Amino acid sequence: MRKALIVWGGWDGHEPEQVSRIFADVLQEASFEVELANDLEAFRDADKLLGLDLIVPVWTMDDIEQELVDHVSAAVQQGTGLAGCHGGMCDAFRKNVDWQFMTGGQWVAHPGNDGVEYTVNIKSSSSPLVEGIADFQVTSEQYYLHIDPAVEVLATTTFPIVDGPHRLNGQVQMPVAWTKRWGVGRVYYNSLGHHADIVGMPPVKEMMRRGLLWVADGKTKANADTNTTGQLYSGMADSQ
Repeated sequence: MRKALIVWGGWDGHEPEQVSRIFADVLQEASFEVELANDLEAFRDADKLLGLDLIVPVWTMDDIEQELVDHVSAAVQQGTGLAGCHGGMCDAFRKNVDWQFMTGGQWVAHPGNDGVEYTVNIKSSSSPLVEGIADFQVTSEQYYLHIDPAVEVLATTTFPIVDGPHRLNGQVQMPVAWTKRWGVGRVYYNSLGHHADIVGMPPVKEMMRRGLLWVADGKTKANADTNTTGQLYSGMADSQ
């Protein structure tokens, strides 16, 4: 049985417990053994993380010990999947650039705050992860992020919709969902999910389901690959 660890907490406004339960239900339906933890100490046991198929952070706006980031990073580099959404993954630890390097992006703004109506445009040719999913409307926060140029973008949204200092830059196609590699591990992110009801929307939930399973499937492929990463990346010395 594949094993997943969901670690939830941080800012309560993102409803981390409720979102975690949605993810746990999706994974249990796919026959995962799921552990839910409400403490960053869940990242303390490096050997345990190495044995997981999937890590799902649902933790917003907090600080984290560098050692714990190193443990997650080492596990992903060696094949454990990493997947998450909204601020629970890409606004988890604003002060830690190693976390941001691993996840592929960092939230910087949501002009108009909650309640902005916008379109999510699926890049239908980019990946089977979004095959058959149509563009859809959502009313929520519209995330403006700083993005790793190495990511493969699966969906976008168009800025600007509301006024702000960004408007005179003209239209920007901002990534909403993406994948990337970290070592031989797979990473998936989706910027939707301000509240549990957004995560529960059928297209969002289906995107997350596919992303969760895709990154977890990477563990088996990584174990079968003899050409692994070699020496592990242990972070930027000037960020620690």
